[in-house]
Amino acid sequence: MAIANEEEFRVYNSMTQQKEIFKTHEPGRVGMYVCGVTAYDLSHLGHARAAVNFDVLFRYLQHLGYQVTYVRNFTDVDDKIFRRANELGEEPLSLSNRFCEEYLVDMADLQCLTPTHQPRVSDHMEQIKDMITQIINNDCAYLVDGDVFFAVDKSPNYGQLSGQKLENHRAGERVAVDSRKRNPADFVLWKGAKPGELSWDSPWGPGRPGWHIECSAMSSHYLSFRFDIHGGGIDLIFPHHENEIAQTCAACQQSRVSYWMHNGHVTNNNEKMSKSLGNFFTIRETLQDSEDALSPFQKGSLKEVPEQKGKTARVTSAAQECISNLRSEFQTKMSDDLNTAQILTVAFQEALKFINSSLNMLKKKQPKQQQLSMIESLIAVEKEVKEVLNILGLLSSSTYSEVLEQLKDKALKRAGLVENDVLHLIEERTLARKNKDFSKSDQIRADLTVKGIALMDVGDETIWRPCVPVEQEHNALPVEQTASTTG
Repeated sequence: MAIANEEEFRVYNSMTQQKEIFKTHEPGRVGMYVCGVTAYDLSHLGHARAAVNFDVLFRYLQHLGYQVTYVRNFTDVDDKIFRRANELGEEPLSLSNRFCEEYLVDMADLQCLTPTHQPRVSDHMEQIKDMITQIINNDCAYLVDGDVFFAVDKSPNYGQLSGQKLENHRAGERVAVDSRKRNPADFVLWKGAKPGELSWDSPWGPGRPGWHIECSAMSSHYLSFRFDIHGGGIDLIFPHHENEIAQTCAACQQSRVSYWMHNGHVTNNNEKMSKSLGNFFTIRETLQDSEDALSPFQKGSLKEVPEQKGKTARVTSAAQECISNLRSEFQTKMSDDLNTAQILTVAFQEALKFINSSLNMLKKKQPKQQQLSMIESLIAVEKEVKEVLNILGLLSSSTYSEVLEQLKDKALKRAGLVENDVLHLIEERTLARKNKDFSKSDQIRADLTVKGIALMDVGDETIWRPCVPVEQEHNALPVEQTASTTG
């Protein structure tokens, strides 16, 4: 596939609120840091969206020929983790480790590539403490009773990313303000430990990091103080990313991120999907695709084409036009801030039609040279389509049968059934239909559909396939996606 020039790739920069030509600090190399999850529960669709969006960016940058260092962190030290661990009677780091591992399973199911580094807060306490020390030495933070606060008054450009102004932070509007703060907007860099709480030694006494400092410390550790892309959900712009900018600049005045990129929320009935609101679906609850949604290229459509050893033929002009259109449309859409929503449309659909029609024609008898040319054309078009799907993270290495079995296993677990249960009910339904007891046969089918099991009558045989449970369709609030891929 043709590689787009660097000058043609434009991304939306949240800092400037406009699309900009993508240029790297170092030719041929990209440093990218994306804020990951706080590991205290299974991840939901909002987390999936962020992971998939930046996975596509990671893949596309590699496709363009860049050597990408992709860092995505785990927050494994946090109040939410401590509270959940206390509820479950589990050690905080044990609980967070468990959900870090569960997140990695979800990422594999989503076919997201593994980032270059996946640092955890608990493994980077020295880097965090060193950065806090530097901020204090630069007179931008102060110590109060074992807590270290960042002084926002020392950050002249505070609010440059979010547009928030310091005068808007009036005491008591959202949360009770700590009277020890010099300014209500000051935020904690280091929290002194409470009795019995997990803590680490520091120059300011035992405690643990505040939320924002972890990303500044880990991004600078793996990528230096100057790197290309910092990403995350749009809800992180304020206060998290705004505070990151302030404290990182306080530690090193030469620090700079070229592009701040944010994905929009997944919303549920016009509200952001979040655990705190209880309106979320986990990734595992929604990773149940129908058979029809499986890529035809997982079905090995061209495996039926006879191999032609030692024989070559020209790719047809129709195939060449199909490939040219697909390349052009793909490059145009992807270079426009990763406009993935428009990629699997016109040219891509035409490529699929070409493949399907060519496969049908191969079943008919035709001159040998014409058949060879059609086979070469099919192989060329399929290669191009697969490359598009691979860059989008939609091409599975599993066969159709393997994917279907995985989906069936998940559907059975979700329904609380084993396959023999389903087969027994299919026999009951078949008998009911034979006895013209259509009320019973319809009820069996409806009951299984509610559980995510669809019965399909194929000739004289009845088979079953996974489906979206009817309960989920009827009772769940509509899930919508808002905002562009990166803006």
